[in-house]
Amino acid sequence: KGISKQIDFENVNDYSLQINRWFLQPIGAWPQINSSSMVKRIFMSIQIFTCAMTVAIITVPCILYVSFEKESFKSKLNVMGSLLHRIMGTVNYYVLLKRSKDIHDCIRHMEIDWQIVQRINDREVMLQHAKIGRFIAGISAAFMQGGAILFTLGRAMKTTTFVIDNETYTMHPMTCPAYSKLINTRFSPINEIMLIVQVFSAFVVSSSTVGMCSFAAVFAMHACGQLSVLYTWLNELVDDDDKEERSINKNLAVVVEHHLRILSFIARMENIMYKACFTELMGSTLNMCLLGYYFIVNWSAFDATKVVSYIILYLSMCFNVFIFCYVGEILTEQCKHVGEMAYMTNWYKLPKKSALCLILIIARSNNIIKITAGKLFHLSIATFGDVMKTSMIYLNILRTMT
Repeated sequence: KGISKQIDFENVNDYSLQINRWFLQPIGAWPQINSSSMVKRIFMSIQIFTCAMTVAIITVPCILYVSFEKESFKSKLNVMGSLLHRIMGTVNYYVLLKRSKDIHDCIRHMEIDWQIVQRINDREVMLQHAKIGRFIAGISAAFMQGGAILFTLGRAMKTTTFVIDNETYTMHPMTCPAYSKLINTRFSPINEIMLIVQVFSAFVVSSSTVGMCSFAAVFAMHACGQLSVLYTWLNELVDDDDKEERSINKNLAVVVEHHLRILSFIARMENIMYKACFTELMGSTLNMCLLGYYFIVNWSAFDATKVVSYIILYLSMCFNVFIFCYVGEILTEQCKHVGEMAYMTNWYKLPKKSALCLILIIARSNNIIKITAGKLFHLSIATFGDVMKTSMIYLNILRTMT
């Protein structure tokens, strides 16, 4: 029975990262863990170039539309939500590619952790946290991809008519209109081609956002699993019947080394996430404000497709911001708890020199670990509350202006 469990645990790291891989491999943003062949590297470069060009073809003309097109403020306001979504996704895509080596190192770090921790009970604790991380990643993917695709397709399936020289034409409206002097998307087949490109670009930016949020959840839950194992080891250090000083010092060295290993993993995670967290925090605040405005404006006409897509996207934005804030909160609290655990153990039962070594753990735990947004804001549940309040304030200002 123990052997079968050992075999199951060998693939659990791949299992916890499976959803990340599903969404990042198609856009070339999944880090190559093993040395890739020349053919794979070329194919990956083509993937990245294609995805980047697809997003640029939609985003750049839309920025020009908002900046220079002679349209009303309300018309441009209706475009800002989709444009912000693509800008946020582009930043996430850039971070995923730029930090590919660091992400690879974190994944490798997780694999080694599964090799270091040998006891079945400890691995069960790690597995529980891995399942939680995967579950959060799945919810993020369902909300973000579902809302983005429904919003894009719901708009594209409708048609509008316009008249030029007494001739009537029909076109499919775009969520990200292009600057007419650069690309005229009103006429077929340009209209249909740009719609296809728009749907694909929505998939790319949504996958990037899902990937970043999922990595935050999976990495954080893995770190929490490691800290839970560390709590067990700290308790056993004192409760162990073997009071021989050499054995205690050996176990204490393992605890200190593993504690530092966890902290280095969290520090690397912060270096990967802080830019994306800042973009997500700022962008989601504005987007939630805009989605609330769109919902109010469209409620009187009650376009079911639009209203449902707005609700899903709003929940998705809330969920993503909550995940980043929850991750920051739980890691800070769990790291502080290590010092509290060391302080509250029956340290007086240890040999004098060994007990003094616990000061190292307590001192290191007092140096508070923080996951930040752009090195500016500490991510916590309080920060999530501030984001929600700020988005409501912006919504009230927007309603007053329009």
